[in-house]
Amino acid sequence: MKDVIYVALGGAVGSVLRYWVGIVTIRLFGPFLPWGTFSVNLIGSFCIGLFAEMIARKFDASADLRMLLITGLLGGFTTFSAFMLDTVSLAERGDLLWPAFYVAASIGFGVGAVFAGLAVGRWLF
Repeated sequence: MKDVIYVALGGAVGSVLRYWVGIVTIRLFGPFLPWGTFSVNLIGSFCIGLFAEMIARKFDASADLRMLLITGLLGGFTTFSAFMLDTVSLAERGDLLWPAFYVAASIGFGVGAVFAGLAVGRWLF
C-alpha cells in the first residue's frame, strides 16, 4: 500500500507540472505544434536519467524513492500516449512532414536527454 501512496503523490505532482508546462508553452509558442508534450518528454527523459543515478548512488537504490520520483512524478509528468495522439493529429492535417519531424525530434532529443541526465547524475552523485 505504501508504494501506491508514493506513486499517487508523485503522479499528482507530475500531472500538475505537466499541465503548467502545457499552459506556458502555448502562451510562448502558440498551439500549432504540441510543444508542451515535446517539452515534458524531453525534461522527463533528462530527469529519469538524473533520478536513476541519484537514487542508485545516493539513496542505496531506494525502492520508495524510485516509486515516488520515477514511477509517480515522471509517470504523471511525461505522456507517451499524448505524444502518439499529437503525432496522429499532426498527420491528420495532411502534411506528413511535421509529424515526421516531431517524432524524429522527440526520439532523438529524448534519447540525448536521458544520456545527459545520466551524465549529470554521475557527475553530481
